[in-house]
Amino acid sequence: MVVIKNVNDIEFKKYGKVLNNYDVKELLNKMEETPLPEGVIYEPSIKELEELKVAKDFKNREFGGLDIQIGYCNGNNYMLNAVEYHRTSEINIAVTDLILLLGLEQDIEDDYSYDTSKIEAIFVPAGTAIEVYGTTLHYAPCNANNNGFKCVVILHKNTNTALEVNIEKQGEDALLFAKNKWLIGHPETDLEEQGAFIGLKGENISIK
Repeated sequence: MVVIKNVNDIEFKKYGKVLNNYDVKELLNKMEETPLPEGVIYEPSIKELEELKVAKDFKNREFGGLDIQIGYCNGNNYMLNAVEYHRTSEINIAVTDLILLLGLEQDIEDDYSYDTSKIEAIFVPAGTAIEVYGTTLHYAPCNANNNGFKCVVILHKNTNTALEVNIEKQGEDALLFAKNKWLIGHPETDLEEQGAFIGLKGENISIK
């Protein structure tokens, strides 16, 4: 049984922080127009979201003026399946209630395996904006109920887009799955067929 903690609990502090000083109402309203599939859909960059006034705030204040992309991850999911990390922080805005399965990059072993028993489940209530640190392991959100989830995802521009160079898959480079995206998959998924490094050990955690 997975114990689900709250984003306001002290356990979340090592993974990120709640952002209270942004007006995200316009962003939340725009997200009502986005799809909510039975599976999971991720769109890294949506022009209509990036044109909103708050986008400039996130670019200048959260990313120190670096170019950003604003997209979303929507759908239905109850499984861990993989963990990923970036070299820069990620901003998540929960449009609906959702649960994040989080870990620490520092707990990855020397052979780039990771023990899923170290994962913690964090409940994020609708309307909450959070920073997820670059060293935080994460993947797709999970349902907090049977109605699916919607989550805004803000990242340094071009993160999660296709790699343009072939890098020899040795050491940590074997984890590089897309631009600014290092990924470790679970053997009970089809991620290996997609070229992902498989290194999650233990249960493929389910919050169902």
